[in-house]
Amino acid sequence: MPLEHMEHFLLQAEDLEATKDWYVDVLGMRVGPCPDFKFPVYWLYVGDRDVLHLTQGGANVSQNRKTYVGQESTATRGSGVIDHVAFCATGLQATIAHLTAHKIEFKERQVNDQGLYQLFLFDPNGVKVELNFSAAEAKGRRAPVMASDLKPAPAN
Repeated sequence: MPLEHMEHFLLQAEDLEATKDWYVDVLGMRVGPCPDFKFPVYWLYVGDRDVLHLTQGGANVSQNRKTYVGQESTATRGSGVIDHVAFCATGLQATIAHLTAHKIEFKERQVNDQGLYQLFLFDPNGVKVELNFSAAEAKGRRAPVMASDLKPAPAN
C-alpha cells in the first residue's frame, strides 16, 4: 500500500460560505472543481492541487453527507471540525488484503466523475483516514456506496 502524498483535509464548517471566503481571501486559495456529492462541499486549491475540502458541519448535516463520508463529530469549533485526512495511494487489491489480514474495518466508496475508488478507515485515535486509488485499480469492483447513486439534496 504505497502512499504517494497527503491529498487533503476535510473541514466541517458551521458557516460554509464564510469559511470558504476566509481561506480564499486570507490565504489565497481558490475554489475549484469538485464532484457532485449531492451535499454542500467546496474544494479549495493551491495551484493545481485541491488541498482543503469544506462541507457543512454541526448537528444538521444532510443524510447524503452521513451516507457517503459519515460524521464522527458535530463540533463546529476546534480540531473536532477536521473530519478526515486523505492520502493518494496505489495497490488497491493489496491494500484491501492487507487491511483484512490485520482485521482493520474499512468502508468502500466510489466517485465516478473523479475516477476515484476510496477506502475509509480509522486510526487507533478514532481519526478517519481516506485512501484514494485510481478507479482503474478497482478492476470491476463496485463500491457499496457510489456518489452518483445518492439522491439529489433538497433545495433550501
